[in-house]
Amino acid sequence: QVQLVESGGGLVQPGGSLRLSCAASGFTIATYAMKWYRQVLEKERELVAEISSAGSFINYANSVNGRFTISRDNLKNTVYLQMNSLRPEDTAVYYCNARMLTFVYWGQGTQVTVSS
Repeated sequence: QVQLVESGGGLVQPGGSLRLSCAASGFTIATYAMKWYRQVLEKERELVAEISSAGSFINYANSVNGRFTISRDNLKNTVYLQMNSLRPEDTAVYYCNARMLTFVYWGQGTQVTVSS
């Protein structure tokens, strides 16, 4: 059974940090581009960061560039999102996405709330 399971979300104060993890099972992420999206209620899902299968291409949304870092460990079948200098506007549900040709998988999401 193919699964992506996100973890690491929670409540953090502005300026704080969180590290999200996305563990894959039922398939190997090594040949997949991996992405993190986020969504606030009633808004479109927004691409936050993406990393190619070999890790040679990385891209960030302008709003998180310089604060967030995406990485992957293909041996652990896991992708990460290190989030620093968090702001209230980073509050959202964060989703992990795996994509290879027509194969697309989504996780269930993890809530990140940035508030004092």
